[in-house]
Amino acid sequence: MSQQLGIILMVDVEAAIKANTLAGNSYLFDNMKLQGSEGLGTDKLVSAINGTHYCDGSQANEQVLNWLPYGVGSLPPTLPKSFLADKSKNSDLKALDDLKELANKIENTEKERFTSIVHVLEELKKISQATGVKTKVQSKRSDVKHDFGHSGQKIMDVTGELVAQSEEKISDINSLNPIITGISGEAVDKNIIYPAAYGSPDMVTDGWYWAASVDTSQPGTYAYTMHVQLYKLTLKDGESAWVPVDMTCEAFIKISNDPKKNGFTNAGVGFLPIPIV
Repeated sequence: MSQQLGIILMVDVEAAIKANTLAGNSYLFDNMKLQGSEGLGTDKLVSAINGTHYCDGSQANEQVLNWLPYGVGSLPPTLPKSFLADKSKNSDLKALDDLKELANKIENTEKERFTSIVHVLEELKKISQATGVKTKVQSKRSDVKHDFGHSGQKIMDVTGELVAQSEEKISDINSLNPIITGISGEAVDKNIIYPAAYGSPDMVTDGWYWAASVDTSQPGTYAYTMHVQLYKLTLKDGESAWVPVDMTCEAFIKISNDPKKNGFTNAGVGFLPIPIV
């Protein structure tokens, strides 16, 4: 069975967009530190891929890379994927309840308070501000309609609270998660890795992710490039919109000619020994 190698790309979205580069604003991790990976927590990760053969000398099967991107300033991936959509919907439902309550006050319980249209407008303004700010997602391609479920949702801060319409500047905004749109570079050109986007029921990754099979029969260090799409919040034509910003960052894989082994016994890949008591 192929060994699964997970590579996490953490991006400081706000800093990367401001500097217009992922250099110094991205942090890479994998699960092969004990096997010799280098540069963990930096933007120059070298992932160790040990084992072109098994301990008995037979050819080892390929290993599989899996890339998962996350934003430093985004809501935790452990939250339900419907969290933002539910928050947006519930704020609209609350606004409807508040409007019904306001109508009841005007007609019955607080007639004296709302004799002036000015007082009514003040209450309506408060209700409107509490509903938050809706956004839409722009695309650089007219034929791409998929917005990953973000259009129509509302701006939220990093604490999970909706941002009121009256707020002119948002300091700690919940950034949309980065998206890896492709894998290219030396490792791909030399047929060392074979990347593709895969569908998955895992809703943490929005149902799809990038992965690649590795040809472990060619030892060496190879570079590859991740094509990453970030989203910048802008005000355009009086509306808030997420505008895509494309960037790239480079990482490496290092294939050794050491035999594949497990991390429990440092022996070959196979059944673990069961001690007889």
